[in-house]
Amino acid sequence: MQISDKSANHATAGAGARAPLPLVATDFLIYLVLVLLVWATWGISQLELFKPSDDTGYWVGVAGAVMMLLLFTYPLRKHFRFSRSWGNIKAWFVLHMVLGVLGPLLILLHSTFHIDSINAGVALYSMVIVAISGVVGRYLYVRINRGLHGEKTDLETLQRQAGLGNQEARSRLAFAPQVETWLNAFEQQEKDARDSVLDALRRVIVLPVQQIWLYWRCLRVLRPLLVKMAREQNWSDADLRRRRTRARKMVDRYLTAVVRVSQFSAFSRLFSLWHVAHIPFVYVLIATALVHVYAVHVY
Repeated sequence: MQISDKSANHATAGAGARAPLPLVATDFLIYLVLVLLVWATWGISQLELFKPSDDTGYWVGVAGAVMMLLLFTYPLRKHFRFSRSWGNIKAWFVLHMVLGVLGPLLILLHSTFHIDSINAGVALYSMVIVAISGVVGRYLYVRINRGLHGEKTDLETLQRQAGLGNQEARSRLAFAPQVETWLNAFEQQEKDARDSVLDALRRVIVLPVQQIWLYWRCLRVLRPLLVKMAREQNWSDADLRRRRTRARKMVDRYLTAVVRVSQFSAFSRLFSLWHVAHIPFVYVLIATALVHVYAVHVY
């Protein structure tokens, strides 16, 4: 049997090992919290504790506007030389995200989810678009934060451990040549992928589905082979379960590493496009917010 205890332990402890909380689970929790916060804000607004025009509603709006204004401290800290000594950039980014959530929530609470004028409507919808755009930007940013070098290192480490693509090393999946062929073909397909916007979208949307499909195809081939080897080598049920789990993890981590390397350039391309689209909405938001504030105080 080629999946030894030692190699499986390396696969678990190596660079390809997953973080305690996978990125997808983190995303799900964050977006769930955002949905709950919006729902809670709407619920409070329905209690009719204040109106946008009274003192309480006014100061809720001011607090939200100030938080939106403070969002610009992050690009200030990031791009201007005189501000580079103002603390850790990661802390500023976290503050930027927190303000980007609380500010719009307070503005929504101030509006009580009602639009009383054209200018207020334009300002509100601009803010919503900017906030949603910020959520998309965060999704893209965290996927390119480790850098291409880090993703490639993970994949190369798994390749060495598994012996895949290395003529000198015996593959850990030599007992399942079909699975080994599929994994190598999957990696080569992504290495040969074109660098275009459409292909970037394919790698972001379609590639994870292909990964899942190939993963289950590999498992369907591995299971009967492992059962056959268990009979031939008199494994106990516990041994079979352990080796089956390790084979599954090896395939899963390898496919995940290939996908992450392939998707890095795709997320980088989409992040640059996002940045181009995000900035104009920010300017529209600033302009309409200033007009709204002026109208409130003059009229």
